[in-house]
Amino acid sequence: SLFDSPEERYLKARQSVQRFTVTQLGKCCLSFHCRYVVHSYNFFLFPSTWGVTDVEFALSASSIQFLSRYGFDYNKFLKDGIPYMNEVQEKILSQHLLTGSCKVSSALDRDVLKKAIDEVTCWIAAAEEEETLILQDLSGYPMFEVQLVLRQALQNVWTQPLGDKKVMVKKVSPQQRRLLENSPCDCCQKELILLSARGFTNLFQTLVKAKKPLVGHNMLMDLMHLHDKFYKPLPESYEEFKRNIHNLFPVLIDTKTVTKSIWKKSPFPRVSNLLEVYMVLCSSNLNPKDPACPVVALASDCSRYAEKKSPHEAGYDAFLCGSVLLKSAHLLLCRSTDDAVEADPSFSQYLTVLAEYLNKVNFIRGGVSSINFSGEDAPCQYPPALVVHVQGWPGLNERQIYQEFEALCRFDVRRLSKNQFILLSNKLKYVKLVLRDYKHHPHLRVSIYRHWRHSPHVNCVLQVSGVVALWSVLAFVLGGAPCCSF
Repeated sequence: SLFDSPEERYLKARQSVQRFTVTQLGKCCLSFHCRYVVHSYNFFLFPSTWGVTDVEFALSASSIQFLSRYGFDYNKFLKDGIPYMNEVQEKILSQHLLTGSCKVSSALDRDVLKKAIDEVTCWIAAAEEEETLILQDLSGYPMFEVQLVLRQALQNVWTQPLGDKKVMVKKVSPQQRRLLENSPCDCCQKELILLSARGFTNLFQTLVKAKKPLVGHNMLMDLMHLHDKFYKPLPESYEEFKRNIHNLFPVLIDTKTVTKSIWKKSPFPRVSNLLEVYMVLCSSNLNPKDPACPVVALASDCSRYAEKKSPHEAGYDAFLCGSVLLKSAHLLLCRSTDDAVEADPSFSQYLTVLAEYLNKVNFIRGGVSSINFSGEDAPCQYPPALVVHVQGWPGLNERQIYQEFEALCRFDVRRLSKNQFILLSNKLKYVKLVLRDYKHHPHLRVSIYRHWRHSPHVNCVLQVSGVVALWSVLAFVLGGAPCCSF
């Protein structure tokens, strides 16, 4: 809603981020050796289900249809998704590993465990020391859990993984068991289990340590998911969220913020999505035969994206985003000087012309154009709000008011009182259009909203003040009247 402040918008989006999961994440690294070489990666993710961790998340039917239309592989997401967890979840898992109180949350994993325990129990009764048994068809975290449960239940066995889907069980003496438990080569050490359970979070932590500029397109929701899924649950405080993100990633560049500025300064077509922005920036009309324009080439092991467009696949979108950044920065560099730009400008030169956009993340349909992650947000600024006074048209609600004006222009609507509504737009021309076209409407009287005149709170204060003033006058008049004496 246009009525949202950045803080209100954050609190709304926070509820959404907490309900949904991340299915796919794209990462694109650019390195420069005579040209920009792109290594683009596409990660399927799935929340960690190790031990007590069992995340619940919602599915949106429209989102499923949208992703299916673009070939999203749901089997890969569900079966092979890389696990991840935030710091709070990791702390809980670590405590359970220390106390040996890990529980299996998945019914499927419990079935795997039961089958393995039954097989070992039947075998060990007749087995001799040093004899081994191979458990088949184990994969992922059930393999860790099988080993920990077997070791906890049976003091005369030891376990060792064999590849990804097998575990060797060995019958040992109590003395040998104690030696093996203290061995640094034990694959079930707490640190190794946590490393596996963290999964993609390990890469996230590496990115945080690198302190490289983080680039995204319309990236507010992306930043919220990164915080919630890989760092800590989103705080209630909007300012705390901003501080946390700035500490994690000191330099943010939102290509949506950059290209919005280019729209104003250049004959840049108003396109709606990232792929269209990329195509426009690559067109010869915008940069006709500029020899200094950065060449962006996909690495040999990422050639699939060179052969086929894959919009809305995370790795491909990351490649588009990196390319849009370089081409936008070069365009701004060319416009900042009257001289010809030297061949192969350095990335530091690009950062210089991007300085005013750093840490400014796009804010959709609001009173500010962007959120400032390295300082205070700019004050909200809107065109004048309108107030609609309804006469002789009883029972109108916000939806009906919206539909009344929808054919003419876009407004957000909020009820002010029983017969009054506020209209808010982000374009001054819409305000002028409505004032002109509804000047003589028989049922809707439209005027500029004045807080002192239309606010219910101000009206209430004025009414109370008027009553108090009236009583004061009456008291003065009656109290000052001459007394009659007899």
